Amino acid sequence: MAATPIAKVTRYWPKGKLKWYWVPTIANINAPTRAELNAGVDLSGEVAGYDGWTTSSNFENAPDVNSRFVSKVAADIEAEDSSLTMYADPSGSDARTLMPRGSTGNIVRFGGGDIPGRKMDVFPVEVGAVSKPFEMDAVPVIQFQFAITSEPAEDVTVPA
Repeated sequence: MAATPIAKVTRYWPKGKLKWYWVPTIANINAPTRAELNAGVDLSGEVAGYDGWTTSSNFENAPDVNSRFVSKVAADIEAEDSSLTMYADPSGSDARTLMPRGSTGNIVRFGGGDIPGRKMDVFPVEVGAVSKPFEMDAVPVIQFQFAITSEPAEDVTVPA
């Protein structure tokens, strides 16, 4: 008998659905409440780009003196350097007022939108740098670099 095939997923294009929230306080990142999410700020309309926002594991050798094969074990989990690039306002009335360098909070990423029952990822962060890479022939942006300060909560169900 053949193996059971994996269930087909609903494929989608994230543009127009992907949401990014800045949420200053979440009591339990594995189960944010709707009130906590609603107290945050939806950054999505000002996000020009993003980088990182993933985790990976290191693998360490686990040799056995009775075998020539060297197995590996999953070791430390790391978060990639992560950033959000957002549009700048000439008056400075933009995300710089919300997330100055040194501020702490949570970046919440909704891959399929802020829709109850779908999944989201919660990243506890500290704003490490707020840089302004001005270019003569480009719309001005601000790059927010974040230190992910503890293990993110991944694939958390979006509350009603």
